[in-house]
Amino acid sequence: MTSPRKSSLLSAFAAAGFGAATAAYGAPDMDALKHLSLDELSSLEVTSVSKRPQKLSEAAAAIQVITAEDIHRSGATNVPETLRLAGNLELAQINGAQWMISARGFNAPLSNKMLVLIDGRTVYTPLFSGVFWEMQDVLLEDVERIEVISGPGATVWGANAVNGVINIMTRGARDTQGLYLEASGGDLFTAGAVRYGGAISENTHFRAYGKYAQHDSTVSALGVDPGNDVSHGQGGFRLDSVTSGGDALTLQGDLYENTIDVPPGEIVARGVNVLGRWSRKLSGDADFKLQVYVDRMHRDSPGSYEDWMTTYDLDFQHQLAVGTRHNIVWGAGYRQVRDDFHSRSIGLRPERVSLDTFSAFVQDEIALVPERLHLTVGTKIENNDYTGEEWQPSVRLAWQLRERQMLWAAVSRALRTPARVDRNYYAPPISYGSPDLQSEKLLAYEVGYRTQPNEWLSLSLAGYYHDYDDIRSVEPENPPAPLPLVYLNGQKGNTYGVELSAEVRATDAWRLRASVSELRLDVRPQPGSLDNTFGRGEAADSKHHALLRSSWDLPRNVQLDATLRYVSRIENPAVAVPGFTELDLRFAWLATEQLELAVVGQNLLHDRHPEVGVVAVRQEIERSAYARISWRY
Repeated sequence: MTSPRKSSLLSAFAAAGFGAATAAYGAPDMDALKHLSLDELSSLEVTSVSKRPQKLSEAAAAIQVITAEDIHRSGATNVPETLRLAGNLELAQINGAQWMISARGFNAPLSNKMLVLIDGRTVYTPLFSGVFWEMQDVLLEDVERIEVISGPGATVWGANAVNGVINIMTRGARDTQGLYLEASGGDLFTAGAVRYGGAISENTHFRAYGKYAQHDSTVSALGVDPGNDVSHGQGGFRLDSVTSGGDALTLQGDLYENTIDVPPGEIVARGVNVLGRWSRKLSGDADFKLQVYVDRMHRDSPGSYEDWMTTYDLDFQHQLAVGTRHNIVWGAGYRQVRDDFHSRSIGLRPERVSLDTFSAFVQDEIALVPERLHLTVGTKIENNDYTGEEWQPSVRLAWQLRERQMLWAAVSRALRTPARVDRNYYAPPISYGSPDLQSEKLLAYEVGYRTQPNEWLSLSLAGYYHDYDDIRSVEPENPPAPLPLVYLNGQKGNTYGVELSAEVRATDAWRLRASVSELRLDVRPQPGSLDNTFGRGEAADSKHHALLRSSWDLPRNVQLDATLRYVSRIENPAVAVPGFTELDLRFAWLATEQLELAVVGQNLLHDRHPEVGVVAVRQEIERSAYARISWRY
């Protein structure tokens, strides 16, 4: 599959469980979004680029927004499937539970360069700096939007926002009032959900929800059912209140259990999180926000490991205008992760750790020429227990050429700090983590152009060159002896490419969205390194991606949606697969204002197809169909 050096460390985790598994008030509701023009869509406010609201059309970054309407009409059954709608992401489904999701290269079973947030809560795991996607779920009906940035966002979000940021935001409790019921069933998928929202007072609203879903096993390349069914149950609540003094208060939480069949046992993951947020408008140009959350996770992988992890996070942010030309956002934060890892076949030494991270950031948007030319400069400073103090600065320039036409450019530095597996892995006499491993470093150069030449067409183009240094390598500790192997920072590389997206309002009832991306990646050893894998353990990327989506409102309250996606072959011999084209269809009838009936077909062009992995061990994704009924009251 990959070289002995890589497989001795990375594949050990994948085989043992990592690889076997993985709003604010006043937001527009879904019915309103269905009728937004391109002008109105470009005026939607996004917050992921600068941690403050700004129009999508004015954001100096490669950002795409997946709206509530997009999610509803996609027929997606979970969060990773909704992310297929973002043309600036790379996605590959490994099996029924695990996904590879990244941007601009370095996509792999243990992808570690994307930061993912749900309502301001970071959901990556310090075990390997990635995401257990099968554990991250929300009630899709309640998602307001998903903001997807390709390119570094470390200046405001910190370490691990290297190749991009995925920010999932749910709607406020005021916007989810009443009863909602949903049931789905098909050949490979069964699910149900209930949510109820109510009002405690005129300014205090709540909602509570519960959901359950089961995805049947994928099929091996040899046509055998490996028995890796996935089931997920989750419930939660949200409470929003606005005081007479203008304070906005939010309290929300989730409780879940996820089970993956891994014959002869089960991987079971359970978790609970609670988040509180207080924000206040100080004046017309100033506000602050204080957020705190606690996240507790327990993961039990039979024959491999058992892990208890608790995260405590505190974050403060203040926005203010200084004079007529400066808009400053600054903040500070503290995070503590307590991890208790018990080995069965995979070892981490020490088993128990407490990791502290202190951070502060400041960013100033300067109006060099009001309404025309804006310069944004800032940096994030973090101090962590592994590598000490780290700086992640950026400079962004946005030039409004004319109305509906903007050119932007950026230079940014971002870091991936070591994960526990990098530092604490212990498998004598074969391989070890290294206390000498330092952060991986990125210096990114970006340029973009965004335009809406008329009322029915909008275009966005981004080009980039990413220069990486100190990429993780696997080296013999005492050459020329081949063993033991240790993690070091022995590789470097670069990626470059372009991302193009377009949206067309062909008629009032028909919308088309298309995207194309081109990627080139080169990873090589630094002088003195003996790692000759050339990044095969770090990157499983295809060069070409394309997406075409059609949303058509037919007479008699009927909707027809189609998503056609193309992915070229993965040339990495460790996980090589041929390219493929697939089609998803959704046919829905809005029988009444409360009742909707839909039929969804997924992966319709093939009986089954692989998305990653060598023939001997890979799983293949089958054609499937399901029906859904939803009711609102």
